[in-house]
Amino acid sequence: MPQLLLELFSEEIPARMQAGAARDLERMVTERLKAAGLGWEALTTYAGPRRLTLVIEGLPAATPDREEELKGPKASAPEQALEGFLRKTGLTREQLVERDGVLFAVISQKGQSTAALIPAIVDQIVRTFPWPKSMRWGTGTLRWVRPLKRIVALFDGQVVPFEIDGVPSGDVTEGHRFLGSGKPFAVKDFADYRHKLEREFVLLDVADRKLRILEAAQKVCSDKGLALVDDDGLLDEVAGLAEWPTPILGDMDPQFLDLPPEVVRLSMKVHQKYFAVRDPAKHGLAPHFVVVANVEASDGGKALAAGNSRVLSARLNDARFFWDEDQKVGFDAWLKKLSGVTFHAKLGTMAERVERIAFLAREIAPLVGADPDQAEQAARLAKADLASGMVGEFPELQGVMGGYYARAAGQPDAIADAVRDHYKPQGPADTVPTAPLTVAVSLADKLDTLVGFFAIDEKPTGSKDPFALRRAALGVLRLILNNDVRLGLADDAFAPARAQLSKTANVQRQVDGLSLVSELGSFFADRLTVLLRDQGQRHDLVAAVFALGDDDLVRIVRRVEALDAFLATDDGANLLAGYKRASNILRAEEKKGPLPTGMVQTGLPGQPAEEATLAFAVAAAQMAVDAALETEDFAAAMKALAALRAPVDAFFDKVMVNSDAPAERENRLKLLGQVRAVMGRVADFGQIAG
Repeated sequence: MPQLLLELFSEEIPARMQAGAARDLERMVTERLKAAGLGWEALTTYAGPRRLTLVIEGLPAATPDREEELKGPKASAPEQALEGFLRKTGLTREQLVERDGVLFAVISQKGQSTAALIPAIVDQIVRTFPWPKSMRWGTGTLRWVRPLKRIVALFDGQVVPFEIDGVPSGDVTEGHRFLGSGKPFAVKDFADYRHKLEREFVLLDVADRKLRILEAAQKVCSDKGLALVDDDGLLDEVAGLAEWPTPILGDMDPQFLDLPPEVVRLSMKVHQKYFAVRDPAKHGLAPHFVVVANVEASDGGKALAAGNSRVLSARLNDARFFWDEDQKVGFDAWLKKLSGVTFHAKLGTMAERVERIAFLAREIAPLVGADPDQAEQAARLAKADLASGMVGEFPELQGVMGGYYARAAGQPDAIADAVRDHYKPQGPADTVPTAPLTVAVSLADKLDTLVGFFAIDEKPTGSKDPFALRRAALGVLRLILNNDVRLGLADDAFAPARAQLSKTANVQRQVDGLSLVSELGSFFADRLTVLLRDQGQRHDLVAAVFALGDDDLVRIVRRVEALDAFLATDDGANLLAGYKRASNILRAEEKKGPLPTGMVQTGLPGQPAEEATLAFAVAAAQMAVDAALETEDFAAAMKALAALRAPVDAFFDKVMVNSDAPAERENRLKLLGQVRAVMGRVADFGQIAG
């Protein structure tokens, strides 16, 4: 079947926009082809520094014929109704089909040539392409990320002729700006296109460019006994900067290695797009870098390396200036500056936020095994580097630089580490701090954020989460669970955070404590459900445990794990079925009036043995469950419930609950209520599916 090849060739496309552009091109073409009734075998898009490319294999030569049936009025309907239907369909009365007294119009539409559809589809896509930023040039109305130069449009090996604001389609493209022949060349299909581009020093696929960069960069390093410092983000970026990437090893002035390695790496990465290099035999960075050029230099890149070395030295001199000046200024001056920095209009200044975090860190410290005085001190220093020159230049280094400055100022290592790592974990892949002091400050920071923004009704909605509250909640969960922190969210976290917040900020809902705690509890329940679901746990089990009102996350997770293991057994599955049967009976009775309460009687005349057996089993299970819950032995609690399985099964098999004798019926309803109650001590089984 025919192949469609489309290339949109322009001036340089920013690297950060290329991946999104490839996805948008695929989406827009897919939507329009499907709307036309076309299918295909394979669709692939490519994005590079100067071109967006699309290739579709197995695209039909024409859209399929269509036949549509429209239901009309009854044959006996007034003449006006019939005339209106005929105008709508464009048919005559004789062309209508009558079935069961109703008129139908059968409209047939012949398929269109795919080649005839392509010009309009491409025109719509180009004119409405969602570039984050675009520009208009020349005298036309077309907007594109950079001036659009050429369009290649080939269907089944033939040019699809059209023009968009003076840019005609054709079969001609260009190779590398510097390394290529400099002459435009014609292509006949995708295989020919890709082959000729590579001959003209253009790697079309970003995966090929990344592989070339990685392999060549590792080789130039290993040739000198060095190793490349991996950076996937930088690799993605530089792969979008060069059509024929050529890594070159350069030398850096060794004097800059006394700067923090994070500063050196970020200076290289942010300003120059260089890879850092290390010596495998030594700790830290080596005085070298790898730059990815877009040319193959005749001198092996020596001149390029030298020029880039001079530029890097200038950048690192700037970094040294910030490093030296910051240490002269120090924490006291930075903390004063935070008084003039607004954190949020409704949540006060950064200085007020620091006070809240310091209070919270002191409160949390005993719960995580940290020293309260040190926790408060670390929290007071944690945000100070936001006012430093280095963090002003490199916001990515917030916290990291605070750790260096704290250590340089003579603070204990534990405090410096807490300042450095208190933002962690910042994402699912980030490491979780384990040092007690760091855990205390990190929890305080995140809890203040969560309580504050919930208090001013700035909660996440749908996919929008401008203040990264979901990430903060996930961080709290991981800190608590990974470090086995026994902390009650309502009393140990939300209440003190809200109390501090009300002293320092104009919080609209500061008096509505119950609502705030409830909303935060539900939010954490949702986040915990997502976290445990990613680990393979069922979401309904989390709901069943959260329904008990417990807010100790460690205890909740242990209950969920024990409950999951219990329900995986035959006893658990069958007891769940018995619970649901008992609950259905009790719910039906509750609609009639209050359920009977009190002691279940045994040894009554004519009482079935199964009724008495279940009564004794429930009493024994209740004592065993209470004892197990007291010691948080949830596996033992589940084992105690398992002992109810056989008595419950036998009871429902042999005993009629809704007896005609009122006393018997009342006694049996009491017994089912006790079954539900003892199981409800472990989890709300009513929320469990199955």
